[in-house]
Formats: sequence, structure tokens, C-alpha cells
Amino acid sequence: MCGFLAEFCFNNIGITSPEHFGDLLRISKHRGPDDTQTIRHDNFQLGFNRLSILDLSTNGSQPKESPSGRYLTVFNGEIYNYQSLASAFNLQALRSTSDTEVLVHLLDGLGVEETLCRLDGMFALTIIDRKTNQCYMARDFAGIKPLFYGISPLGLVSASQFNQVFKHPWFKKELSLRPDTMKAYFGFGYMPSPDTVFDNIYQVEPGQYIIVENNGTIRKKYVERFDDLNFRSDETYSEILNQTIKEQMTADVPLGTFLSGGIDSPLITATAFQKDKTIEAFTFKAEDALMDESQIAMAYAEHIGIAHQVIKVSFEDVKGIVDFTFDKMSEPLGDYSTIPTYLVTNRASKSKTVMLSGDGGDELFFGYPRFLHVMNHRHWFKLPFKIRRPLARIALKFNLLKSWGPYQYRTVGQWVMSKQIHIDEQILNDMIPEVNWSQAVKTLYEYKSTKKQNLLGWLRRNEFFGHLQRVLAKVDRMSMANSLEVRVPFLSKQSIYYAFGWMPKSFKKNIHLKQKLKTILATHVPQILISQTKKGFTIPIEDWLKGPLSEDVHKLLLTDTFYGAQLIEKAVIETYVNDFYAEKHNSSWGIWHLYAWQKWAIKEGLI
Repeated sequence: MCGFLAEFCFNNIGITSPEHFGDLLRISKHRGPDDTQTIRHDNFQLGFNRLSILDLSTNGSQPKESPSGRYLTVFNGEIYNYQSLASAFNLQALRSTSDTEVLVHLLDGLGVEETLCRLDGMFALTIIDRKTNQCYMARDFAGIKPLFYGISPLGLVSASQFNQVFKHPWFKKELSLRPDTMKAYFGFGYMPSPDTVFDNIYQVEPGQYIIVENNGTIRKKYVERFDDLNFRSDETYSEILNQTIKEQMTADVPLGTFLSGGIDSPLITATAFQKDKTIEAFTFKAEDALMDESQIAMAYAEHIGIAHQVIKVSFEDVKGIVDFTFDKMSEPLGDYSTIPTYLVTNRASKSKTVMLSGDGGDELFFGYPRFLHVMNHRHWFKLPFKIRRPLARIALKFNLLKSWGPYQYRTVGQWVMSKQIHIDEQILNDMIPEVNWSQAVKTLYEYKSTKKQNLLGWLRRNEFFGHLQRVLAKVDRMSMANSLEVRVPFLSKQSIYYAFGWMPKSFKKNIHLKQKLKTILATHVPQILISQTKKGFTIPIEDWLKGPLSEDVHKLLLTDTFYGAQLIEKAVIETYVNDFYAEKHNSSWGIWHLYAWQKWAIKEGLI
């Protein structure tokens, strides 16, 4: 796990100075504190901050050149199947035992596109092809690792962090905010790819690779978007998960797991413990008993037999690190669970360099109650909206309908989007008037079919390419703030293939949520543990916003200059904030999105 910066000039204009490049590279030093290396040529330069995981010697350093000298690459992440690829292609004369070594040998033998198709892992990479004078960028299939890039008349800049791009001399003097992406951020709390809040700066999408010519021509392709839902495996999911975890436990540094009171991380932990009895688990203990699931996690740990650390945190512990978590976010990210994520990764990093996480299980195996809520009301959307509204009103009056969704929204897609937005859409429209949703948001939420299998499959894809992206950004930013690598077994290529080709036989009640994973977990622990209610990985944010953080929130949102004020109706924000403190609405998430925006802008010197 690392951080990199790349610069690729158009028409041989010339690269920036080593001093400018070095300053930008240092911004991501926390992502890779073990070593820093750069390569500089006439029309490109590459820089790399390394967190040593495989082959801790200098042989594993980057940027790395292919044996032929044709390709140079910087690569952040892990290729989990690198050993099997080395064997399958009979790679010889490997100068390192790192996965990057296998990568550059494959580039020589297969070329870029074929190599990318063979990889299974989490990765963001930039490759220079000296022979064709092209630059390639690619991102893993689930979007686990970040990859930002900017296009200017002078050239391309790609980097692990958003601020490394917008602070580059080619961009920083002409930053222009995108109102549609600002609207998306205020609503969802993150920047949906491929957009960012600045013009001409983007994100590589999950599963995408981009070819950039020396004259500035850009071509975009997908290695994998998991569009084939007919995948069938000869293996059971338990076998796939076992193999995935075995591959992801390969490391030359200490490794542990995160353990919650739910289903996903206990399954990862139990499976990993079968392979290594020395592995240790870590659990976050909330101060608020209503949010604390450490007792369930402790019961899991005791039954599994794994060594277990419970990290208890009070608000006194948190006060000093709220600002620090914002300091480590290169882009606006409005997820307040960054705070417990930072704390648990910080504690784990004292003794571990790699951790296994259960992220992705909810999205792939229908774990959220909102899946059920939509499916159990889908029949209403078969009716034309003009007919449906009066019928829904009557049904609501007589308690025959349990949701206002069929009454309020024309399509299933609009209703699903409303479940992810944390500031009411009408208020968003008033905040940023006459601005439509970005094309990325429209594409993600445009859906009308109510056929059971089609809708269920779409809901999963929507979560995978939507909500999951915010979760992965949070985990990456906070773990890398502590120079800790987090691996996500549920998001291996084979795991995703299996999940996208699988549907539950029945899906009407809470018992059906994540039934596939519950069945496997039941082979490891008693059913009574599995049946307990998960409380979530969170903090009492409303109490904090109305208590210790209140003064700072009022200052940033009501008194200070608001970043992007020229595009925003500030009076709408003021009313929204005041209404929260007057208890006219309880959207802590929405307040946090605005607060996080201001904290980011101030930290980056934008206001």
C-alpha cells in the first residue's frame, strides 16, 4: 500500500521542476513512509512513497522498470494472484519476490491490456510505455484503491490523492468548481466517479483503464465492470472465500483482522484464523451502549479462539483527533464514521501493517434492510404515477402501506436515490439552484423496471458502484493515515463474479439478508451469535454536533466564508443549520457533509 505521483507531458512541452514534483509527492508520504523514489525523463516523471509489504528489500522499490526497459510503472495496492501468474507464465529471472516484479514481467510478455485482464487484486497504477510514448492508468475492479488524474493543455497528472493533482502547477491557478458534483457531494457525502468537484480533474472509475497519447488524445476502456450476471462457478462460495483469504494473507509483515458484531468480519476472521492461529482481531468499543457491539464481537472472538483487542474510546479521546482525520483527507468526504475508523486503524497499526476487513459483504449479498424495503414495495411502481399517488395516500391513511416512497417518487430509481441522500433533494435544489444532477449520478440511479430478479440485481449493482465507493474511500483514507494496509476479501474478482451470478431463493424478510454468508458462518460459530442484531460502526454524532462540536460547526457554516459561495445560496444553508439546532430536522449526516466540506477547504487553503 503506497502513494504515487506521475506527470506525463504533451507534445514534449517539458515537465515541472524536481522541487515542485517533490513537494507534491511528499503530500502522500503517510501512505508510504518506508521509502521514496523518483524517476525523471524528458517528458515524464514518476514518484513513489512505499509502504513495504512484500519483499522488504530495496528490490521491491518503485518506480519499477520492466526487464526490457519498455515499461515503467508506479503501482499502489496488491496483486493477490501474482504467485499463480508467475507460475502460469513461467516467469524467469525475477529480481524480487514482490507482486510488482511479476507485474512488469507480464507487461513485457502480454502488453498492458492483457496483463490488466489477468490481475486479481486491489490496485491503482500508472504505466509509461516508452516505445509508443503512451501513458496508461488503471484502477481495480471494485474501486478499492484511489486514482485521481487531471488533464491540462500541458499534460496529465495522476496521483493517489486528489490534492496532489489540484495543487499541481498546471491546475492550482485555474481551479473551477463543478456545481453538479458539489450537489452530489452535499447529498451523498462523496464525489461519485468519474467526477470531482473541479473541472478537468477526474477519478478513474472502478475496473477502468485509460490510454493517454503524447498529443493529449484520451481513450477510455473497461477491463471489467461485471456486466455478465450469468457467471457460474464450479466452486462453492465457501471454497472461493477460503482461497481468496489464503491469497490475501500473503505478506512479509504482521497481519490482523477487524472484528465487529455483525456477519461479514466474523466470517473473514474465523476463516483467517483457520489458516493462521497467531492472527489477532481488533474491535472498536463505542462509549454509547446503544451503539456498542463489542460484547457480541468478544463472544465471537471467544468462540473462534482468536486473540482479541477491544479498543474503547470516549469523546475525550476523540476531541484531539477530529481535526487530524480531516487533515488526512485529500478530498471532501462527509462520512463521520471516519473517526472510529481512524481510531481502530491507528490502534491496529501499533502492531500490524496489514489488516483484513469485511467490507463489501452487505453490498454483494443483500445485507441492508433498504434492499427489503424496496423489494417489498416494488409492486406499487407497476402503476402509473397519476393513479398510484391517490391510491397510495388512501393506503397510507388506513395503514395498508408502510412507506411514503410509492407516493413521492415516480420511479424505483428515484426512491432508491432518496435513501442515499442525506440532505433533502428540494433543499439541495434550493442550495444550488438551477443545477441538475451530474451524468454520473443520473446513470447510477436511472432505473424503472420492477421485475423481481432484474430489480434485485440492479439494487446490488447500485450499492456496489454507489454507496460502497464512499465506504471504501473512508477506509482507505483513514487506514493510510496510519500507514496501514486494509485488504478486502469479499471484493476479490472471483468473489464478485460469484456474487453477481447468485440470487437468493427467497427475499422477503430480515432473515433472508445475507443468508449465504450466515450459512457459511454457522459452520464456525453457534447460530445464537449470528442471530443477534448488529448495531453499526458509528458514534453519537448528533450529540457531538449539538455539544462539543457545536461552536466549530456554527463558526464554519454560519460565520466564516463558505467555500464556493458564488455557486450557493448561503441563506439556505443557514436556515438548514439553524433548523437542525432548533430540532426541526435531525439530519446529522447532512450537517456533517457541510461541515466536512468546510474543514477540507480550510485545510487545503482554498478559503
